[in-house]
Amino acid sequence: MKLGIVGLPNVGKSTLFNSLTKAGAEMANYPFCTIDPNVGVVEVPDERLNVLGKMYDSEKIVPAVIEFVDIAGLVKGASKGEGLGNQFLSHIRECDAIVHVVRCFEDENITHVDGSIDPVRDIETITLELIFSDIDMVDRRLQRIGKAKANDKSLAKEYAMLEKLKAHLEEGKQARSFEPEDDEEAALIATYGLLTSKKVVFAANVMDSDLADDGASNAFVAKVKDYAAASGDEVFVISAAIEAEIAELDDEEKQMFLEELGVKESGLEKLIKASYTLLGLISFLTAGPKETRAWTITRGTKAPQAAGKIHSDFERGFIRAEVVSYENLVACGGDKGAKEKGLMRSEGKEYVMQDGDVVLFRFNV
Repeated sequence: MKLGIVGLPNVGKSTLFNSLTKAGAEMANYPFCTIDPNVGVVEVPDERLNVLGKMYDSEKIVPAVIEFVDIAGLVKGASKGEGLGNQFLSHIRECDAIVHVVRCFEDENITHVDGSIDPVRDIETITLELIFSDIDMVDRRLQRIGKAKANDKSLAKEYAMLEKLKAHLEEGKQARSFEPEDDEEAALIATYGLLTSKKVVFAANVMDSDLADDGASNAFVAKVKDYAAASGDEVFVISAAIEAEIAELDDEEKQMFLEELGVKESGLEKLIKASYTLLGLISFLTAGPKETRAWTITRGTKAPQAAGKIHSDFERGFIRAEVVSYENLVACGGDKGAKEKGLMRSEGKEYVMQDGDVVLFRFNV
């Protein structure tokens, strides 16, 4: 999974990126200090892997990973060249979803580019710049196929669709609310990498005092949640400053620190849950002496396609999947106990994978 992080300058975007990835993006209290996009790869915390690793005495444990891309803070006019942000919007076109960091705290020592705190205004500023960037991309595609469409019916159809899409965007609407006429148009739109076609996770950045009640008493957070509810997006509450502190601690110290704050989960854990929910993702697990590993798939994926995540030969020569739920496997103390109690099943090509399935794929190529 690849997530692009966006936001206005000085909302805590790079602080959050640093704390999540420990990649050391530059931070300063002025706009545009992030000149280049920063990329960091983060392991998805999953205690199930540690349990299975011990059970199978695995040589290594391989968690699922998330790639974060952090770009320069965007401002009004970014799509027209203001600031530095527009130079790097291309870096998030390949992302699966966008993490939009929104400032939900007052602090006179940290400047705001618009002089006041208004999360909905900030969200709309960024969204409008993303729409403008998408219009620019649609324009370029229209110009590219404009002459050729006279001799190609498929291009003529695409051109007509792009004109409707451009009109939709020019009304201030996002690409994800555009309704293609058929699957062919939908597939075409998916290839454009339109920024406003992506789902969004809003990171409501608060002071540490608002963490214990998960921002319930913060009026700014309430506004972000109302906005997200209307657009079908996810929200999680985070303190980028606190995340930066716990990033320097080991696991035991981190847990103690969170408990002192009255917080159950780190910001990274919240973000992963929100992202998995938004994108409809789950993890299945494989375990053995050589390796215990988590694999990320879309909810609803059938067994052969899940096998293909491991290797294309597994999908091509799929015979069956030997499946047991993580909970049942642990309760039975391993494969032998699960088999004796009839909890390890042999599933065929139509089996829909479930989160936490521990699976061994049988194949023949």
